[in-house]
Amino acid sequence: MSRLPTFRKGGIHPHDYKELSCSAPVEELPCPDELIVPLSQHLGAPAKPLKAKGDPVVMGEKIGEASSFISADIHAPASGTVKEIRSITLANSVVCDAIVITVDKEAEPVSFEKQDYDSLSREEMLAIVKDMGVVGTGGATFPTNVKLMVPKGKHVQHLVINGVECEPYLTSDHRLMLERSREVIEGILIAQRITEADTVIIGVENNKPDAIDVLKQTVKEMHVDVTVMALEVKYPQGDEKQLLKATINREIPSGKLPLDVGAVVLNVGTAFAIYEAVAKRKPLIDRIVTVSGEAMNEKKNVRTPIGTTIGTLIDFAGGFSSIPEKLVSGGPMMGFAFYDHATPVIKGTSGLLALSSRKKAPQTACIRCGKCIAVCPMGLQPTKLYRYIDNRRYEEAMQTDLMDCKECGCCAYTCPAQLPLVHAMKLGKRLGRK
Repeated sequence: MSRLPTFRKGGIHPHDYKELSCSAPVEELPCPDELIVPLSQHLGAPAKPLKAKGDPVVMGEKIGEASSFISADIHAPASGTVKEIRSITLANSVVCDAIVITVDKEAEPVSFEKQDYDSLSREEMLAIVKDMGVVGTGGATFPTNVKLMVPKGKHVQHLVINGVECEPYLTSDHRLMLERSREVIEGILIAQRITEADTVIIGVENNKPDAIDVLKQTVKEMHVDVTVMALEVKYPQGDEKQLLKATINREIPSGKLPLDVGAVVLNVGTAFAIYEAVAKRKPLIDRIVTVSGEAMNEKKNVRTPIGTTIGTLIDFAGGFSSIPEKLVSGGPMMGFAFYDHATPVIKGTSGLLALSSRKKAPQTACIRCGKCIAVCPMGLQPTKLYRYIDNRRYEEAMQTDLMDCKECGCCAYTCPAQLPLVHAMKLGKRLGRK
């Protein structure tokens, strides 16, 4: 029996803990009384507020406008009144302004009905994606209209869709593929029309056989030319460089983008957001969040309005079953630990994890075992980079390809010395760029 496709260099196989929530159908969270909507929910410059204290807002209305080429519009997740605009700190430690909305529970509900979009041009669909504030929902939050904007002289051979969801605990994409497969495929086809890609491949790890079967059946029923590819289970296959190696056997050179090898990569959640934007003119104002972890009382997948506080999600999941060691926004490998229950859900919030305490070995000096080098999917030498950064030799770290580090956490996961390798890489990048 032949092995399933995967990337070759490095990678790890952590226990995925997906059994905690993978069978939990998506539940709708009732809109809370107050929403805290950050103006920086995307990579790039924060949006410029279009509302002031006391202004009324309507669900789906633009309340923040993109302020640069790499930026994204922000929309009201519910109707109500602007209570204030205040500075907040997000889970990733970014400090930004947020529009606080007091929700009007008596307001007329806004419905987003499907519209005919077949007659729209590529440019018109791309403009709608921008106007609806769509960004990457896998965590990177790169503005999707920019990613779909193919420069002159470039040709997209492959549109590759990331259905991998390789981070432990997270199952929101899994449930989306199971429950909304037709809309996901339709969003993918819209992206194909915009990019004029020759082929479409959806990569899904083989620990989601039900999602693979559902997608294949949906593709068959829709009579569309889309390949659903089962991949070996291996972290960090969800990264676009590893995903492209696994699906189309192409490597992105250092400092280059997928477009440089004829590809565009989108997350399945982003494809669904594209569908809702173009087919229903619905902005990205809610998303599915996996609420999981050993210390969470009820493990769920919850469709959550953007701006909902983490505390509201915790209450919706029945609170904690035990005192968590840490709260994590996103996955345990690349997510962000935080503490404030008033932190809001943003467009890139894929998960809320309440992790229980685990026995840890004490930190020791590097024993030069080479495990970090063996598992690095980028072929770097984490131990050497750590030594440079620990000794404040940031320029030498930058010259040793520090910027190629994806901060995936494979090195720290395998390190028997318990060195804070990922923390060091992030610090080295920040100080090395000064």
